[in-house]
Amino acid sequence: SGPSLLHMSVFSQSFSPCGRFLAAGNNYGEIAVFSLSAALSPDATALSQKPVLRFPAHEGPVYSLLSTDCQLLSSGNGEISCWSWSELIKKNVKSLWTKRPKYKSSLEIPEINSMSMNFRDNSLVFGGGDNNVHILDLEHGVFKSVLQGHTDYVHCVSVRDREAEILSGGEDGAVRMWDSRTGQSVHCIEVHKYESCARPQFGKWISCLTTDSDWMLCGGGPSLSLWHLRSLSPTSVFPLKGVQRQTTFYQDMILAVGEGPAVSHCLLGGEVKAQIPCTPQSLNTLQLNTSSTEHRVLTVGGSSDHIDVFTNLSYRTFSLSF
Repeated sequence: SGPSLLHMSVFSQSFSPCGRFLAAGNNYGEIAVFSLSAALSPDATALSQKPVLRFPAHEGPVYSLLSTDCQLLSSGNGEISCWSWSELIKKNVKSLWTKRPKYKSSLEIPEINSMSMNFRDNSLVFGGGDNNVHILDLEHGVFKSVLQGHTDYVHCVSVRDREAEILSGGEDGAVRMWDSRTGQSVHCIEVHKYESCARPQFGKWISCLTTDSDWMLCGGGPSLSLWHLRSLSPTSVFPLKGVQRQTTFYQDMILAVGEGPAVSHCLLGGEVKAQIPCTPQSLNTLQLNTSSTEHRVLTVGGSSDHIDVFTNLSYRTFSLSF
C-alpha cells in the first residue's frame, strides 16, 4: 500500500519527450509514470488513470522533474538522478546516474527544488537550499560552475533561450539575472521594493519564475507580475490572492497555480479572466504537454494524490491518481 494517500502531495511533473507519458513526483520520494494515451483513449477505464509504474527515487520529496530528449531528470535532497524514458516505459527503474554537487558543509543536505535546461550548451541549471545556482554539464557529467549572489534559499530558476542568460528567484526577495558564459550576476531585481507588487503581509520571497524571450513572470510573497526584461520594469500586476507557486505563458494568456484550489487564467494586461476549479485544495505544479498534439493537455498537482487533467482549459476532464 506504501505511504499514506491522505498526506500525499504532488510536487513535480514532466511529460515524456514523445508526449504519451507523464511522470509525477511526490513528497514521499516516489515517481509515478502515467500513460496519457491510455487515460485519454475512448475506452479508458478507472485503471487507465492509475500509474503504469511507481517507484522510489529519492529519500526525501521529488522536488523537481525535467525531461530532456530521451531522459528524465529528478531532484531530491542534495542529489539529481537520471532515468531513461525508454527503460521507464518498459518498467525498468534502474537510474542511469545520480550526482551530488560538492557542498561546503557536509552537515546540511540542501534540497534541489528547481531545474531548467540550457539547450545552448546542453547543461542543467538548478538551484536550492544552499543559496546557489549550479550548472551541470550533461555532455561530460561534471558540475562546471556555481553562481553565487543570493543570500538565502533559491526557489526557482529559468533559462532565457535566446540570450545566454539565467534567471533565479529566492527567499531573499531577489530575482537575479546571470550571464551563463561568465557566471556573473548582471542584474538584481528586488520585486518587493516595487509598490505595485509588494505584499508585506506575505513576505518578500520569490517562489515562481518563468521567462519567454523578453518577458518574465514572477511571484511569491509579492503579487504575480509580468516584467519587460529590457526595461526591467513591471508592466502588469495580477490581483491573485495568496502565494503563486508556478506559472506559465500559454498562447496570449498566463496560467498560474498556488494557494487555493484553482488554475488562474490571466490576460497579459493584468486582468484575471477565469479561475478553474481543481481537486487539490492547494496547488504546486502545472504542466502543459506541448510535445504531442494528440495528447495536448494541462495537468495540475498539489496537496492530494490526484493530478487533474484538462483537455479543455475551461474545465477538468478527469484525474489521474497515485
